[in-house]
Amino acid sequence: MIRNSKLINLLSIVFLSQLSGCYGSNSTNIANTTLENVSNNEATLLKSSQSKILLLGGNVSTFDASEDAFEHASPKLSEEEKIKFKEGEELFDLEWEVASTSESKKDGLGPFFNSNSCVSCHLADGRGRPPKDGEEMRTMLLRLSIPGKGEHNEPLASHNYGGQLQGFSIPEIKQEAKVSISYQDIKGSFSDGEIYILKKPLYRIDTPGYGLFEKDTMISPRVANQMSGLGLLEDISEKDILALEDIDDRDKDGISGKANYVWDQENKKFSLGRFGWKSNQPTIRQQVAGAFLGDMGITTPIFSSEEITTPQENYLKTTKYVNGGTPELDEKGLDSVILYSKNLSVPARRNINDPEIINGERIFSSISCNKCHITNMNSKEEVIHPYTDLLLHDMGKDLADNRPDFMASGSEWRTAPLWTIGLFKTVNKHTNYMHDGRANNLTEAILWHGGEANDSKEKFKQLPKEQRNELIKFLNSL
Repeated sequence: MIRNSKLINLLSIVFLSQLSGCYGSNSTNIANTTLENVSNNEATLLKSSQSKILLLGGNVSTFDASEDAFEHASPKLSEEEKIKFKEGEELFDLEWEVASTSESKKDGLGPFFNSNSCVSCHLADGRGRPPKDGEEMRTMLLRLSIPGKGEHNEPLASHNYGGQLQGFSIPEIKQEAKVSISYQDIKGSFSDGEIYILKKPLYRIDTPGYGLFEKDTMISPRVANQMSGLGLLEDISEKDILALEDIDDRDKDGISGKANYVWDQENKKFSLGRFGWKSNQPTIRQQVAGAFLGDMGITTPIFSSEEITTPQENYLKTTKYVNGGTPELDEKGLDSVILYSKNLSVPARRNINDPEIINGERIFSSISCNKCHITNMNSKEEVIHPYTDLLLHDMGKDLADNRPDFMASGSEWRTAPLWTIGLFKTVNKHTNYMHDGRANNLTEAILWHGGEANDSKEKFKQLPKEQRNELIKFLNSL
């Protein structure tokens, strides 16, 4: 639940920042402060003195560094929008039921699904992780495709299992399959001789329920992403994003980001992709509707038909399966979830005056991390600091899923926004990073970088341990 913000005087924030480098995760007296709590004069002072390094989301920032940090509404919402936000939150938290012959606005789950609610993947609006030993896969999933492209250049879905493997099914319906993960150790060392061990995930799909998987099936594991600041990213102009493209690497710096153009289902055209691990969704609206369908089997006005393959359809005809209506989530409900997803605040940075964090930020730039993780972007009237360019970059063979996604190759991934990454442990009780959660901490995340980021990774490996720690401390302040 979203907690009520406490009113405090901004001057105490400034005073505390001078003493302790702004606020830390244990600073309970300012944990719940948002910009709506300060007067216009105080907000002006804050924007002029601290915003470039403190307010990651501009005026859509919160000072909460607790386990509730990702759950705050934008302070810019009107009273009417706050009501709709709350309605969206309730649907986001709703555990969908199996459809029955009786009417219900809460049914329609499945027949195949990865989860029965949005929040069970995005716990506290945060980041998912791979399953631990003995756990089922609940906050990550596998995308599936076979060689070739669909009508709109999209990945070609498996004939028997569709475009996403769903590990659960409603009662009396057999499941699609089960996934298990093992890990291969990859050893390496820093220039100072310190040894590290990375864990490469290996995926195995067992007990297929609807025929064999095609021999050339491609899989792409994806953990659920955090929700903060999505609306701010959507409000970055296409012109500003495209200005960062350098497909032919004209400046010869080894970095050549490119945009992904994907199918916009409602507007029936190709549009700039900016959401998802490969920028394969053009809007929050389509991202949300796609998740309802793919993750829970809930139809919406955008995707009004279940994704059921021919073998599955033939099987379901022999059962008592019924759907929850067409669509199972109506336009009003979908709009409220979209408004909720667009308007979650971004936690401000912490401990910004800590000398080690300041030095870590310098190192971040000196080894060229900031060439892809762009610090400053304009989001309509806000200057924000998401640390992303929203472009695709070749990350090398070690991170490749070898599965094309619209214009993204099998080794290209969107630059992940870095804002909020320092709070995963507090909010979600883990520090798993990268698209499949393979990195157990931020150091491992850097070490997995290859391709266009390989030079930065090698420079990181050459740093003395003290400077490596300063860089990590900076990232944890985001």
